Amino acid sequence: MTAGTGEQRERERGFDHAEIEPEWQRTWDEEGVFRIPDDAEDPEYVLAMFPYTSGELHMGHVRNYTITDAYARFERMRGESVLHPMGWDSFGLPAENAANERDTNPRDWTLDCIDSMTEQFKSMGFGYDWEREITTCDPDYYRWNQWLFQRFREEGLVERQAAELNWCPSCETVLADEQVEEDAGGAEICWRCDSPIDHREMDQWFLTITDYAEELLADLDELEGWPNNVREMQRNWIGKQEGASVAFEIPGYGDVDIFTTRLDTIHGATFFSLAPGHPVAQAIAEENDEVAEYIEMAEGADEDELDVTSGVFTGEYAVNPATGEEIPVYVADYVLTDVGTGALYAVPGHDERDHEFAEAHDIDIVQVVEPTDDADADPEDVDVQETAYPEDGLLVDSGEFDGLESAEARERFVEVFDGEHRTEYNLRDWGISRQRYWGTPIPMVHCEECGYVEVPDEDLPVELPEFVQTTGNPLDAAEEWKSVDCPECGGPAERETDTMDTFVDSSWYFLRFLSPDLDSAPFDSERANDWMPVDRYVGGIEHAVMHLLYARFFTKVLDDIDLVEGVREPFENLTNQGMVLGEDGNKMSKSGDNGVSPTEIVEAYGADTARLFIMEAAQPEKDFAWSPEGVQSAHQFLQNLYGLAADLAETDGGADAGEDAVAAYVDREIDAAAARATEEFEAFRFNHALQAVRDLVSLLRRYHERPDADPATVERGVRTVVKLLGPVAPHVGEEVWRLLDGEGLLAEAEWPDAALPDEYDVASRLVEDTREDVRDIVETVGIEDPETITLAVAPEWKHRAHELARESDADNLIGDLMGHDEIRSQGDAAADFAQDLQAEREALADVLAPDEEVAALERAAWLIEAEFDAEVVVQSAEAADDDLAGKAEPGRPAIDIA
Repeated sequence: MTAGTGEQRERERGFDHAEIEPEWQRTWDEEGVFRIPDDAEDPEYVLAMFPYTSGELHMGHVRNYTITDAYARFERMRGESVLHPMGWDSFGLPAENAANERDTNPRDWTLDCIDSMTEQFKSMGFGYDWEREITTCDPDYYRWNQWLFQRFREEGLVERQAAELNWCPSCETVLADEQVEEDAGGAEICWRCDSPIDHREMDQWFLTITDYAEELLADLDELEGWPNNVREMQRNWIGKQEGASVAFEIPGYGDVDIFTTRLDTIHGATFFSLAPGHPVAQAIAEENDEVAEYIEMAEGADEDELDVTSGVFTGEYAVNPATGEEIPVYVADYVLTDVGTGALYAVPGHDERDHEFAEAHDIDIVQVVEPTDDADADPEDVDVQETAYPEDGLLVDSGEFDGLESAEARERFVEVFDGEHRTEYNLRDWGISRQRYWGTPIPMVHCEECGYVEVPDEDLPVELPEFVQTTGNPLDAAEEWKSVDCPECGGPAERETDTMDTFVDSSWYFLRFLSPDLDSAPFDSERANDWMPVDRYVGGIEHAVMHLLYARFFTKVLDDIDLVEGVREPFENLTNQGMVLGEDGNKMSKSGDNGVSPTEIVEAYGADTARLFIMEAAQPEKDFAWSPEGVQSAHQFLQNLYGLAADLAETDGGADAGEDAVAAYVDREIDAAAARATEEFEAFRFNHALQAVRDLVSLLRRYHERPDADPATVERGVRTVVKLLGPVAPHVGEEVWRLLDGEGLLAEAEWPDAALPDEYDVASRLVEDTREDVRDIVETVGIEDPETITLAVAPEWKHRAHELARESDADNLIGDLMGHDEIRSQGDAAADFAQDLQAEREALADVLAPDEEVAALERAAWLIEAEFDAEVVVQSAEAADDDLAGKAEPGRPAIDIA
């Protein structure tokens, strides 16, 4: 058939996505394609961070879940048992707010959202084992949150204590440190609603994640399958600092310990600072009204109302143990109660914050460290009166220790000034108390006689009472629910009315998927030992220091309490998917009025089109902009593939390819595409894999249009294409597989097992370079209708010279080459070529042998013939005209166009 006729027939043979997609979704479900038996042995565990139940999918969801679905399907076709579950992160304040706005209750609203999202997930063709579905607001799930809370408490990992906490007045609840963000001006805001936060002193329940700070930090080095930026974010959040503690005496108040990483600067301390919450600051405030007023102001101020210069002189002095001098004591807001000891000696000559404070309060600034001889800074250029010098160096004005290097001084001063080595972390214990309704009730009872008492295991779960709309915490208003008997003494008591931070739910949910119906334990431990860790985890970068850190903590504790054995990290490989941007380049969102509804795309073009476009647009971790043209291109590509398969299905055989060089070329490209796509799928570079598929389809269409095309070769190519495309566009894939009488379901078919042909990359570069050279000649010379294109391969001696040049390390390459008889015998031609090789020796690439080069060009000659409608003749150097062959070089045949 002619090209025009073939393309027209393909266009006429389209598929109806509205018909085929529901059909294949039903078939997969009926056949149980995605179910995994409980006795599977170490399956490939592929997981996307489960979604919050907002009720509607957005394109970010579609991207995230298409990535894991494509990879899960790929591994399944490779013969792996695959665990690919789905569940719902269904507790949380947004549901409570939505219920209030809609005059309903959080449970009904949440369950309606789950029903809606389930239908949307299924319409996208995502292959989940729905029999393993979990919902965190189900008492059968959160019962185990409560049970684990009690096990953590038995291990000494739960504390109730008073602390200054982050309070969101809009959400009316406490926030963990990890849930506090900064706005553009540096003010602290709520991660959920962007409201400015306050600080309040409150009694709260904490999980002592700090007990695992060192292990959480050290084990990051082992997470080689995680992005470096995520590991660095966690390192910075944990914030390990090696330093020392030293005591400064404040007469009348005793010794006050400080922690410092720069003990070498102690001789330069010119004032002493206390956090407003430090016990000594509080004691001074009892006698000093000015200090008391400052502390009250500092504790009630918003973050953006204070700066580093905010502070008040207490009238007290501290004794510097290095100099014996008295230095003034200030209460300053830039010193934090829960960082270090809440006290510090200040060295304005060598710390930028101290310098700024000293300038504002007219405090002395002294230099005690100067640059070493090999430092970037010149000692003459350092003026600490103008700006602090924070680098290490040599001690000056430090008495008998002048000339010591900073590192040595830090070590010696620990002993000299009766200090001790100490390690500090920025990480704080995880406050899990939330003053809201829609979360896991904390399973504790408060009794006036017994204090806080655990709810017995046999009484779990403590279920939420009926929702009552009220201001503040609805559980406080549930008087009947609150009132209980004390489990220990039987006297009157009250339930704890705080609920757990919803990040508790997501800290172990990946384990519940292993045995979602188990009612004797949170998960099957033996199965967890076999199936964990998660092999591939995909989700947003926004969870780098919340969910991911908490999940790592939980997993380590679960190992320590023998619920798992030897599993100390939950996720082996992590991918953070990039954002889907609107056409305006901004993050796609409803509020930004640049969103695109997945439902609308599915209705207009089908799920496969959306999936294919998203996966082609960029690598998973990269952002990309939505493009209507890209959607149209993906849709047309799928229609064209279907049309090609439909046309092929009606072909009644054809010419026997025999030793046909063209068929041999196509066969090599089929194997190469399969090998390339496999490699790219394994590396999570789906867009590269799909480009290889597109290139192969383009080649197959051109080949299919040839009158001498071998139908068996085309069919093999299309079968390969549909397998490679199946993980991303599974519905169209199944339809094409059926057209070609494929055995069984494509979802269960065997992945193409193909290796990259020998010297494939070198041969491909030869062909593409040659095609480009022909184009350049035709365009430059202005040849409108070439009749014959002759390609002549370089002679054997040039290939030998090229090989020797790549192997040679001689400074004089020309002399080295001309020292070989086989090269020197070619006379001036050899000398000229050796000179060319000398000039290009750094760029010399691998090339094919002369006969292999001829064979590669003969296989690809039909592409040049089709492009220029001209006969292509490939000649060895021996068969070519001497002048033409003399112009050829290895990997660059000479070209003559008649």
